[in-house]
Amino acid sequence: MPGYQILLQTDELERRAGRLLALAASCRLCPWHCGVNRLKGEKGRCKAGSSVRIAKALAHFGEEPVITGTSGSGAIFFAHCNLDCCFCQNWQISHEGLGTDMTVEQLAGLMCGLQQQGCHNINLVSAGHFMPWIVQALALAAARGLNLPVVYNSNGYEDVAMLELLEGIVDIYLPDAKYGDDGCAEKYSAARTYHMINFAALGEMFRQAGYLELDEAGIASKGLIVRHLVLPGGLAGTETILKKLKHHFGRFLSISFMGQYRPCYRAGSFPELQLQTPQQEYAAAVAVLEELGFENGWTQEHDALDSSFMPDFRKKDSWS
Repeated sequence: MPGYQILLQTDELERRAGRLLALAASCRLCPWHCGVNRLKGEKGRCKAGSSVRIAKALAHFGEEPVITGTSGSGAIFFAHCNLDCCFCQNWQISHEGLGTDMTVEQLAGLMCGLQQQGCHNINLVSAGHFMPWIVQALALAAARGLNLPVVYNSNGYEDVAMLELLEGIVDIYLPDAKYGDDGCAEKYSAARTYHMINFAALGEMFRQAGYLELDEAGIASKGLIVRHLVLPGGLAGTETILKKLKHHFGRFLSISFMGQYRPCYRAGSFPELQLQTPQQEYAAAVAVLEELGFENGWTQEHDALDSSFMPDFRKKDSWS
């Protein structure tokens, strides 16, 4: 039984939604602490208001094998973002705000519909700025029989106090660890002190979920998976990140080690980001991962990477 079903039975799920709404009233849902009243529709750095905006909800087959499984992950892609990554592959929704505003009731219906389709989980993609309303929807859906694990799919730039309110609600954390160097984080993602904030968030996620656990079918049921995208020229600080992950969480941490970088959105404004990560650079980064002794996770076959990693959210089939 997922944790939110237990919280529902004790009315704690409803109380958590209330506490999250209080954070939104003078918005402190993410590290920017904009202070705007989201409940009245005021907008801060992420440009999200009081309505949940959703770009896509579908059985998604592009996640890690233990998330996708055989029937797909029930992915709900939320619009807007608290970062401004110049190379964002989902820029149409994260920066342009493409999507449809939905009520809590409609969102609950989407969740139940994904379960009816046979999806393995409810995958909340870039959801932090909408969590008060998402938890309300989750309570409605749980009362109607939703019993899938919840995946929190995040850029890793999260507020620890907000994450604490997700304990027992989120089963699987799937955050990024984007940068080992704050200068690059600020230059390419407009993020202040990303490295410190990111590792504080990862620590809280690990406290709640621990190492990855699989069910009898090999599908993730609980735990932390950290994603890292290898940027060209070592700009992500890959070795720094890997060493720190090893120090804090040990070699059994599950890492999704990605080589799929492609220049898109505004990456062309930076000469150093105008080409994809060369195969030899990704191979060298994988060698560091192996030398550090990490035992769990995934790497990508560089030759197999294609345009399917570049979605077009204006199309019905965004990954075709």
